[in-house]
Amino acid sequence: MPATAATPHWPVVTIVGVGLIGGSIGLALRARKLAGRVIGVGRSAASLAEAKRLGAVSETTTDLAAAAASADVVVVATGVAAIPGLLDAADAAVRPGTLLTDAGSTKASIVAAWEKRRRGRRGRFVGGHPLAGSQRRGPAAAAADLFTGRVAVVTPSRATPAADVEAAGAFWAALGATVFTMPPKEHDRLLAATSHAPHVLAAALAAATPPEALPLTAGGWRDTTRIAAGDPDLWADILLDNAPAVAKALSRIARTTEKMLTALEQENRRGLVALLQAAKEARDAVGS
Repeated sequence: MPATAATPHWPVVTIVGVGLIGGSIGLALRARKLAGRVIGVGRSAASLAEAKRLGAVSETTTDLAAAAASADVVVVATGVAAIPGLLDAADAAVRPGTLLTDAGSTKASIVAAWEKRRRGRRGRFVGGHPLAGSQRRGPAAAAADLFTGRVAVVTPSRATPAADVEAAGAFWAALGATVFTMPPKEHDRLLAATSHAPHVLAAALAAATPPEALPLTAGGWRDTTRIAAGDPDLWADILLDNAPAVAKALSRIARTTEKMLTALEQENRRGLVALLQAAKEARDAVGS
């Protein structure tokens, strides 16, 4: 998506969910002077207070309707299971034409839920997913540069106007991200391979490691299992929401693993080197 000629500015941006992603959105907006007011919405008074203390938002509230009513942009940055309902609640309160987006790690079900009631909508919603984050949670983990140089995907439906797609892309681009546009189901298929299945593998490796071996873990084990430290409830919702695609991705991985296992059982060094070389080439192509 081409960058806009001028840096955008939104008088009021409302962020629903002020954890790692929502807090980072707020910090980026404020650091880049992209918004006049950044309103943080949440259920936890302690988390909201921390987000304000850290400068992620300029004001906080637990009243989603009030915060949405004054917003020029509403971003829902919560777990995927809660996003459709929160989008409905925000849409009921926004001014007609307000831009809404989200930061959910799955997209097909969220976009489909919005589209079921498209005719009666007040706002303009385009699904979004910034490919950034860590295993840490909460506003204390947020960073103003989290999206700089990272990818953000916007996932319009077939009925989404081009102007809305451009507006959503401009939002994420303004935070420093490189924007890709693709259909929701394509996003979920590809992210199953690059994010969701890797989380399952990291969790499986961590869970299968014998307790007596844990004192001997070093860089390889820790790098491979880092994402397994993510929130289990959040990840269960992601994986179940994209279960068919994740299952296909895991089946592909299982086939490759079986080839490696066969090479080991047969002491087939040439075959094992070929498999490891193919893996190295794929990893090297991505860069550091």
